Amino acid sequence: MTAYAIFIQERSRDAAELQTYAEMLRPLLGESGGTVLAAHGPQDVLEGAAPDGVVMVSFPTMEAARAFYDSPGYQAAVKHRFLGADYRSFIIGGIK
Repeated sequence: MTAYAIFIQERSRDAAELQTYAEMLRPLLGESGGTVLAAHGPQDVLEGAAPDGVVMVSFPTMEAARAFYDSPGYQAAVKHRFLGADYRSFIIGGIK
């Protein structure tokens, strides 16, 4: 079943750290089987405060999404995301 990793950027703190994260992330996604479906695009906020940005990545399975997140390469990159902004992140299983 397809799974989606959702990253909601609540508040930015350090653009340079976020840039480092983005540069490290690109090759990792290519190796993981993940596909970016949305990344910091226009928002039509229906309820609540608008986040700074949202990224949605699809993976073939929940296990593949979690393996990507837990991988040594991503764990090295995610440190820069933590320094660059406050996020909420989760993996959700698709319907089919």
